[in-house]
Amino acid sequence: MASRRAAACEQTHEKHAHVHGEGCGHPALRHRDHVDYLHDGHLHHPHAGHLDEHALDVDEHNPARCTPEHACGDHDEDHRHGKGCGHELVPHGDHHDYLVGDHLHHPHDTEHCDDHGPVDMERVAWLAPGGP
Repeated sequence: MASRRAAACEQTHEKHAHVHGEGCGHPALRHRDHVDYLHDGHLHHPHAGHLDEHALDVDEHNPARCTPEHACGDHDEDHRHGKGCGHELVPHGDHHDYLVGDHLHHPHDTEHCDDHGPVDMERVAWLAPGGP
């Protein structure tokens, strides 16, 4: 499956009054050489006075393939992902996965979820002037 690469300013998110940054309340995910903020099923990248829409790349780190059922201690075996399930949607290539702990779940039929790999949850202090 080809990766959907988010080029600079490829797609912008219009009319977004919220300012993303440290302490904004949205999960921060490392994406390539920057940090994106997960918000309502979108990965927002603050950039030049607007927000770019990004998606995690499909690659060897975050594949998009059917994997053997994996045991996940982050939710009950009976849990089914879907609207209102308590897990954030994450754009990944041409689809969405669910953020469970620090990895991506992709519901695959009604029997199991595929493991689409880990995500790097980021503490974003380095974005602040003088940060690490």
